[in-house]
Amino acid sequence: MSYILVVAVTAAIFSTVTVSLNIVAGYAGQPNLGQSAIFGIGAYFTAVLASNHGMSFLPNLVVSAVMAAVAGALVGAISLRLREDFFAIVTVGLNFVVVAMFQTIPFFGGATGIYSIPLPVLFGREFGNEEFLITALVLLAFVSWVSWAINRSWLGGMLLTISEDELVASSLGAPVAKYKGVAFVVSSACAGLAGSLYAYFLSAVTPETFGFIGSLTIMAMLIIGGNGTIRGSIVGAVLLTLIPELFRFASEYRILIFGLVLVLVLRFQPQGLVGDQSWFARQVGRVLPRRGLTPTGKVGEQ
Repeated sequence: MSYILVVAVTAAIFSTVTVSLNIVAGYAGQPNLGQSAIFGIGAYFTAVLASNHGMSFLPNLVVSAVMAAVAGALVGAISLRLREDFFAIVTVGLNFVVVAMFQTIPFFGGATGIYSIPLPVLFGREFGNEEFLITALVLLAFVSWVSWAINRSWLGGMLLTISEDELVASSLGAPVAKYKGVAFVVSSACAGLAGSLYAYFLSAVTPETFGFIGSLTIMAMLIIGGNGTIRGSIVGAVLLTLIPELFRFASEYRILIFGLVLVLVLRFQPQGLVGDQSWFARQVGRVLPRRGLTPTGKVGEQ
């Protein structure tokens, strides 16, 4: 039972990170390949503040989210005026910069990382696996709500326009960099929340955990599940969390298995397993229009 809870908590945390990535990569169409680094900034600030300064759980969540948002704002200020391909290259470099920062700055514990992070205490109760699972699901629900609210707002409409054709959005007089920057900051803050809980859950952080391979894995979760959708983010994260557990006997081939799954999905379901226009969405769409709804839940033709 404890093993199942550990896997469930891990899946919930990575679902949260993937939903946060979807705000930038899915809604705004910006291929962010540095989400693991932002995730790591949230985790590392939690580790430092909890281990060295005794900061309690809830304030630490907030501070870590704010620091991740600040990092996102800095990266956004540098890179969000770039087009998609150059933006992707910059975010790839972000992974190496952040990992080097963790390894070389004494504040972050150096190459060995930070260990013995105290378990969080909330309302006088020390966390066990059950408390971690409940908290992870609450964070996932909150970040999913934030993502849903953005998608339904005027900001979501502008991000969709930017995703479809950035030149058209600019020609309409929209401050494209500003809208992308807002999405990037919100996405980073949400990833920082997940990173904070992840540090507490592992009771340790090391630099290599938050490198380029981690960012590729999170992006793969989004693409496999369905880019641009909350349900796809969650399905992809759960699937790629379970695959290493199902193939633990072949753990050295994990990246190969991830790559094979990604290739198969892109070949046969390029919209993702449950993304818009996927086989799943088409089957749902055959039922919902009869009730005056589209697969996205919006009112459509009868």
